[in-house]
Amino acid sequence: MSSKKDNFDMTGLTAALNAEDRADLVNALKDKLLDLTGKHSDVLENLSPVVRKRVEVLQEVQSQHDELEAKFMEERAALEAKYQKLYQPLYTMRYEIVNGVVEVEGVPAQAETGDDEDKAAEKGVPDFWLNAMKNNEVLAEEISERDEGALKYLKDIKWCKIAAPKGFKLEFFFDTNPYFKNSVLIKTYHMIDEDEPILEKVLGTEIDWLPGKSLTQKILKRKPKKGSKNAKPITKTEQCESFFNFFNPPQVPEDDEDIDEDAAEELQNSMEQDYDIGSTIRDKIIPHAVSWYTGEAAQDEYGDVDDDEDDEEDEDDDEEEDEDEDEEDDDEEEDEEESKTKKKPSAGHKKSGRTAPPVGDGQQPPECKQQ
Repeated sequence: MSSKKDNFDMTGLTAALNAEDRADLVNALKDKLLDLTGKHSDVLENLSPVVRKRVEVLQEVQSQHDELEAKFMEERAALEAKYQKLYQPLYTMRYEIVNGVVEVEGVPAQAETGDDEDKAAEKGVPDFWLNAMKNNEVLAEEISERDEGALKYLKDIKWCKIAAPKGFKLEFFFDTNPYFKNSVLIKTYHMIDEDEPILEKVLGTEIDWLPGKSLTQKILKRKPKKGSKNAKPITKTEQCESFFNFFNPPQVPEDDEDIDEDAAEELQNSMEQDYDIGSTIRDKIIPHAVSWYTGEAAQDEYGDVDDDEDDEEDEDDDEEEDEDEDEEDDDEEEDEEESKTKKKPSAGHKKSGRTAPPVGDGQQPPECKQQ
């Protein structure tokens, strides 16, 4: 008898395994592959000799393709590493301009003079990373209004590959701020397989919040009940939605037997969502931050939302016009019917001299009155 648990997604299952369990998993997969190989040989045996020979040649072609693909993956990794080094000076220049470390040519002289408050307000590009992330739909869903105050202090985001264990690391650099003491918040993804994003585990920096400034928790205070001996207010701490929960990723229990089916599915969804956020920052926000800040990247990725809304409004207007035309046609048809009804009784009156029969209370309707 099969169940959802039997069909559990291998990506989520593999993510929940420790090193020892992974060895067992590899052996299990080998056995499974041998079993599948046996099934494939059965398929070949059931083929006619001519077709079987053709399939064997196709297998050789596939093998050559796989060798080329492996070479491509190797060369791609080297090429990515090469260009990551070439990107670094550009990222440094972006950091310096965004944070006002250097000034660009062509800035008007009046922007360099004035009182200290104006200088502080115009330094660099205020709220650069906050606005860049808010323009991305995946990240915008994670950023609450309360988070924005802290994210205004975000100076830079970097990422790098890690070799042992394989994976990547995100670094968020913050200016001194009234929310937490950390100057750098780090998120690390350990991968079992980089090509197929199978997570082993995810680590995040523990945020050292300043007193009463936590954005991931809120403290609720209630007055004690009347007559209670304890006169102090009752305090309760609740978790709340925040982008900074990103640094407290979902953790996989050491013993997967402790996870029931529903909890395993929820854990898998949480880890997939967490990876989606991390890979979005790595692949989209960091390399194209300026385009996300200006909104160009959002327009390219999601299309022009305003145009879509205008198209929908135009369609609604067209539908309303069609409905109005249909109603006018119905009114015209009703007028024609009424016109015919008026003509019929008068014709009868000329022939027989009888009036039209009474309607309702015996009185004729106004349109049927005889002259």
